[in-house]
Amino acid sequence: MDFLVQAAVWFIGLFQRGAEVFVGLVTGIIPLVIVLLTAFNALIALIGQERIDKIGEAAGKEGFKYMPLRYLVLPVVAVFVLTNPMAYTMGRFLPEKYKPAFYDAAVSFVHPPLGIFPHVNPGELFVWAGIAQGVTTGYGAAETAALAVRYLIVGLIVIFIRGIVTERITAFLWARRAQ
Repeated sequence: MDFLVQAAVWFIGLFQRGAEVFVGLVTGIIPLVIVLLTAFNALIALIGQERIDKIGEAAGKEGFKYMPLRYLVLPVVAVFVLTNPMAYTMGRFLPEKYKPAFYDAAVSFVHPPLGIFPHVNPGELFVWAGIAQGVTTGYGAAETAALAVRYLIVGLIVIFIRGIVTERITAFLWARRAQ
């Protein structure tokens, strides 16, 4: 009989925990995303849809010289200004063929700036804090700051490479699908 009581308590506890997570989403991330979407759309309205589209058009042009704009400038600005997860919406200004690569670059950049700009991804700040604590224990604050800068630089290099590689993979797969 005791087993049935424990199973019933566990069963209802599972749904109670699910409800707590749901309430956390409703009172946390969902309003944040709605407010950020509203602010992002207001900013676009203030700047002008035409000007924003021109940036997307410039980033979406063919050629290697536009890749840094697409896979460095746009993801960095998006992550810094819009933070995670709103940064990914900046890709809406790019042509469809570049959206997967932009997303890959942006999603890969939400961790590297944490040591210098913790606001970009506060939900994942514990990753940087754990790394920094290990470095600080062995060395000090100056080494932690140096690590943060290196982490940021490596992140920039990685997102650029990932953007280019993902663009090529996407083009290859779309060409295969068209056959």
